[in-house]
Amino acid sequence: MAMGTDVVSPAVARGPQTGTVRLSINGQQRELGIEPRVSLLDALREHLGLTGSKKGCDQGTCGACTVWVDGRRVLACLTLAVTCEGREVTTIEGLAADGELHPMQAAFVAQDAFQCGYCTPGQIMSAVALLREGHAGDDDEIGEWMSGNICRCAAYPHIRAAIREVRDAGGGE
Repeated sequence: MAMGTDVVSPAVARGPQTGTVRLSINGQQRELGIEPRVSLLDALREHLGLTGSKKGCDQGTCGACTVWVDGRRVLACLTLAVTCEGREVTTIEGLAADGELHPMQAAFVAQDAFQCGYCTPGQIMSAVALLREGHAGDDDEIGEWMSGNICRCAAYPHIRAAIREVRDAGGGE
């Protein structure tokens, strides 16, 4: 069976000027007037006031800006906001439900899995995704699959303990 052209949506032509970008952030529809070169991180922090995701390196090497797009981990500093139209973006602000901390957030507190706290939002977003992806079998596997998230304070043993706590309690989602 041949693939029809109706399966692929044509790309929207955009110039360098400011345009309207429609994003679904933490379950809410938002419209922004931004240039097409604005990163998802800058759209979140500077245009929507969602400052939980941090700008650590702005080069994709530290993981402090980790968010989910359609449930997958992405580095918001390397992702253009316009590429997220029609997708669901989840930030650390959208992780807790009904005023209750997500189990991973609670475990980070209980295990003292942060020092300065700057990397913590990205660490938590990656940790929840890591459990959902099934990559938390042992400390080596956790370390490997969390390697994109750097903690300059070296709280790694506590971060792994928080992940194990949530994994063992079965409360990753």
